[in-house]
Amino acid sequence: MDLRALDLNLLVILRALLAAQHVSRAAEQLGMSQPAVSRSLKRLREVFDDPLLVRGPDGLSLTDRAMHLQEPLDRVLGEIHQLVSATSFDPARASGSIRLGCLDLEASIYLGDMVSVVRRDAPGMDLEIYSHPGDFFTRLARGQLHLAISGLEPRRNADQFHRRVIDRTWSECLMSAKHPLASGEMTLSRFLDANHGIVSITGEGPALMDDQLRRLGRSRRVMVRLSSFFNVPDACLDSDVIFSLPHRMARRLSQHGGIVRRPLPDELRAGGFPMYLYWHARHHADAMHRWLRQTVVSELLGDLED
Repeated sequence: MDLRALDLNLLVILRALLAAQHVSRAAEQLGMSQPAVSRSLKRLREVFDDPLLVRGPDGLSLTDRAMHLQEPLDRVLGEIHQLVSATSFDPARASGSIRLGCLDLEASIYLGDMVSVVRRDAPGMDLEIYSHPGDFFTRLARGQLHLAISGLEPRRNADQFHRRVIDRTWSECLMSAKHPLASGEMTLSRFLDANHGIVSITGEGPALMDDQLRRLGRSRRVMVRLSSFFNVPDACLDSDVIFSLPHRMARRLSQHGGIVRRPLPDELRAGGFPMYLYWHARHHADAMHRWLRQTVVSELLGDLED
């Protein structure tokens, strides 16, 4: 097709439609009327020769073509945004959204003052913290997030991401105060005889602790898999399940009555592991993004307590 005949605004509308999977919600996000978005959807269907959104049992669903369009669409629009963006950035006059991904508990530990800093220095910008468990790296790659905080590493396309260490932590055990391991020596044998739980951000794969045990030729029984750290105290309180968590998270969660934290067995205390701030290569040189990393995030993450 002749690209001169394509209205770039249609691609912006398409991205909103594919993300919302709902015409009215997309219209609200775009600040447009519902009929205008419906007319744009009709034109988009003609452009791509595909229905893009079809009715299903739970509302609108994406067609196969629409699902394949999401990633390149996010990438292309992100590159266009960079192409036309100013090379300087004045936070006091800026508008738009800052989108950061991290789990709820990580947000409470690392980002406690971020709202006040953004309101003070960039009052025209919105702050969106995306805490739903999932693959933050995919969202970074698609341009849906500017930054993400995670102790994980990307499983693919690692060369697309930049990162810096914002904290170095170690693991501790969390359990009910009534658990047998709440007192006495924490030996590797007692630790491995216990029933374990893990918090899985992506819902896939083993935990870091299981990788460490595998290197020692050992394994444990994992009985509970959670998607949120905030559910750990409830899972521990009246059960025999123990969790191995980063110490800042274990310390925060042990404030819950009836929960205690204990050190790991000596064999599992080797070193520590980093927490990273990640961003995608597409944002690395962006003026707003440099301000966000260097000014806001550095101020918030620079004075962590031991």
